[in-house]
Amino acid sequence: MPSLIFVIFIIFIALAFDFTNGLHDAANSIATVVSTRVLTPRQAVVWAAFFNFVAFLIFGTAVATTIGKGMIDISIVTPQLIFAGLIGAITWNLFTWYLGLPTSSSHALIGGYAGAAIVKAGFKVIIASGWTKTILFIFLAPSIGLFLGLFFTVIVTWLIHKKHPATVNKWSRRLQLFSACLYSLGHGGNDAQKTMGIIASLLFSAGLLKSFYVPLWVVLSAHAAIALGTLSGGWRIVKTMGQKITKLRPIDGFCAETASAISIFIATHLGVPVSTTHVITGAISGVGAAKRVSAVRWGVTLKIVWA
Repeated sequence: MPSLIFVIFIIFIALAFDFTNGLHDAANSIATVVSTRVLTPRQAVVWAAFFNFVAFLIFGTAVATTIGKGMIDISIVTPQLIFAGLIGAITWNLFTWYLGLPTSSSHALIGGYAGAAIVKAGFKVIIASGWTKTILFIFLAPSIGLFLGLFFTVIVTWLIHKKHPATVNKWSRRLQLFSACLYSLGHGGNDAQKTMGIIASLLFSAGLLKSFYVPLWVVLSAHAAIALGTLSGGWRIVKTMGQKITKLRPIDGFCAETASAISIFIATHLGVPVSTTHVITGAISGVGAAKRVSAVRWGVTLKIVWA
């Protein structure tokens, strides 16, 4: 049995990853609401961080269960294996944050976790069913976001086309506060659970849990860490998300965030870990494409996909 000090150390490493997740993905939560000037950057990160934290009141632990015991044979998991996976994920998060490149913290985590497990015990430790739905949603989640972003923009445009621009702008700014709240709830609800799953599998592998479940203190710690990371702000990535993909108005931000929130809520309900980065990228692209295809800088989107 590993020493308790080592287990506690790895828990702090896992929460550090959760913090970098919030730091890295803060841009996803606030980019649209900042670029449309509905909130200042500081107001936006406080708004997003609050809803990242309270998401535990709405969502269960289905995603955490998928990560913790649904992707890797938990019988071969050790604290050392989890430590290696976390270091790989944190390194990738910090590297891409430095480059200002929006990438998936979720895929970094499950990739690092799986890589360490394969090195230890071979490909037989992979649980195919858990990976099938996760890989499927790599393509489905941003596609749903793109389609819904385009759909909402078309519908809203028809609804407001005879309204005075000042009236539209006033109401869309209010609506964007609501949509930013929904997106941040979805982000916290899906992404914090990934760290919960890792910590729960660590506690189980160390013999500190008799059966796999996610203790309440793990839930609260994970949500607090991701909220603090969001509060720190991923300023390098905000510009990419908010300005480089397409030009956004408040009504566009509302459509993109609402589309993203719906896509993430569906995945979280199904217990699927998804990339909130890919979802918001797809939704922003869909909003831009609703105006005209050339309004989207597809080269930026493609770079995100490759990363």
